[in-house]
Amino acid sequence: MKKRLACLHAHYSNIDYIEQAFCNFEEVELVHFVDPGLMQRVSQGAEGLSPKVKEQLQWIAGCDVDGILITCTNYIALMKDEQLSLSVPIIKIDEPYFETICNNDQHQTILFTNPATVEGTMARLQQFAKQQEKSIKVEAKVIDHTFELIMQGQKEAYNKAILRFLHETLRQPQLISVAQLSMVAAAQQFEKEMAIAITHPLQALVSTVLDQLKIG
Repeated sequence: MKKRLACLHAHYSNIDYIEQAFCNFEEVELVHFVDPGLMQRVSQGAEGLSPKVKEQLQWIAGCDVDGILITCTNYIALMKDEQLSLSVPIIKIDEPYFETICNNDQHQTILFTNPATVEGTMARLQQFAKQQEKSIKVEAKVIDHTFELIMQGQKEAYNKAILRFLHETLRQPQLISVAQLSMVAAAQQFEKEMAIAITHPLQALVSTVLDQLKIG
């Protein structure tokens, strides 16, 4: 019997990444929910958004699903602990990614395109590392004037901007990762071109989801 996984995205562009990640798993049926408006409010500095997050998660949990995958790190940062007591498991896309980062004690650079995502993601990473009793050496860098491209639907221009930054910045192998799902395609393309590994949120996600849904 298939398990229904609700996927909550901040932008429609993230749907393809999740569909591709689970394309070989017939046991999982993906149901997508998209709310770009909430992230627009965050970028504008709006406060008091946690009740909206709670309401949305409760509504999705009641849509006959077996789990909820949240693909937006900034959305995750808005969640309160009490919102986790739902009838279905909530899977945060950043936690498997954080675990990968915490398993290496060398200096690492984490790239972002959305400045509004940096503070919440880095705070969660440090909290996760503390809970795992791991010491990490990380710094965040923003690829400026790029995120608006993906929000305007200019996916090709967005990927090219990230690729250009990577080619101009990475002259030699180093530990680097991209924090946002929208950056994965460019990171994978750069890996093919330069044979320099880049960590991204999809790498450890599938096994985590299958485990949470009790598949396999």
